[in-house]
Amino acid sequence: MSGKQKRIKVTLIRSLIGTKKTHRAIVHGLGLRRINSSAELENTPAVQGMINKISYLVKCGI
Repeated sequence: MSGKQKRIKVTLIRSLIGTKKTHRAIVHGLGLRRINSSAELENTPAVQGMINKISYLVKCGI
């Protein structure tokens, strides 16, 4: 990999009420705490997989 990886901004846009425990754990693992909270993360395959699992809860940007 190159020295500088791309970063991706992830924002929680829906409530965690009524979601699966594993999906809630993924949201907290990404560093999101409440609605409209954002986190800027390295764009790795692991992070992409986590985002794909909870795509209905988050919005992604560059």
